[in-house]
Amino acid sequence: MPESVVSLVPLRTADLAVGKPLREAVYDWHGKVLLAAGYVIESQTQLDGLIENGFIKDASWDLASSLPPSRQPFVSAPPKKPAPEIPREDPNASKEVIVGMDDVRWYVGETLYLQLIDNPAVRYTVRMIGFVKNKTVFVTAPAIDGKFEFIREGQTFVVRAFSGKKAYAFVTVAVKSMHTPHPYLHLAYPKEVRCTVVRKGVRAEVEIIAAVSLGAPGRAGAAIVTDLSMGGASATIKQILGSKGEEGQIKFKVHAAGQDEFLNLKTVLRSVAPSENGDGFKHGFEFVDVSIHDRLILSAFVHQTLAEGD
Repeated sequence: MPESVVSLVPLRTADLAVGKPLREAVYDWHGKVLLAAGYVIESQTQLDGLIENGFIKDASWDLASSLPPSRQPFVSAPPKKPAPEIPREDPNASKEVIVGMDDVRWYVGETLYLQLIDNPAVRYTVRMIGFVKNKTVFVTAPAIDGKFEFIREGQTFVVRAFSGKKAYAFVTVAVKSMHTPHPYLHLAYPKEVRCTVVRKGVRAEVEIIAAVSLGAPGRAGAAIVTDLSMGGASATIKQILGSKGEEGQIKFKVHAAGQDEFLNLKTVLRSVAPSENGDGFKHGFEFVDVSIHDRLILSAFVHQTLAEGD
């Protein structure tokens, strides 16, 4: 990584515009320059890709030498002695960076997931109302089955949110529970937010009923999806449905960001093998030509499932 890169923060929509030159260089997660300053963004598709995967240098951060060792992910210094061989990076591993609350592209209505620190089984889904920098975060009052939950001042939560390939998390405490004019909750403004990029291959264990079709003319069958990622799925089908390389469709429903979403995705069959328990055959599918809308639904669902498994 270039030594000039002290720390990176995610790009915001306000930083970019189609047809306008970049004000500064855009980096990937590893600090490698994707586009130099002055490059003109040519299309909305290119802009969407940069918003989802791009980072910019944050010169306002203090030099990492002022931080504890655990907070120095983007500073490199020559070792005093020969460094041990670094293992090859797992391409499916998640990466994490610390960002500021106002560096994240939060918006009114953003879905947040609250999990009690002292009782991880207790989880709430709320919506962001807004925040006042360095003071408070406003969210809708937690509710279960339409009934508002009693939240004590000082209760500590892990708060999670998901956007594209990025998952955000921070620790906060309940400052004040308000009941008028409408129920809402004050949360302490976090000093830092952890931003994790979940790679395409990270999989969530699931059990989802799906309808699969392959080939032309189409051969259809019911399937149970057992793991799911943004790039594909593994599903068990009673009989072998097709041959490797055949294209088809897979349809299933997920519950993401508080609502049911139906997905109809184009696939390519990549593998077929007997299932481990001997009940049917395990089919490995790759998703292809996934729309931005469907990709966001997949991302939200995979992130949410992984978070619920913590």
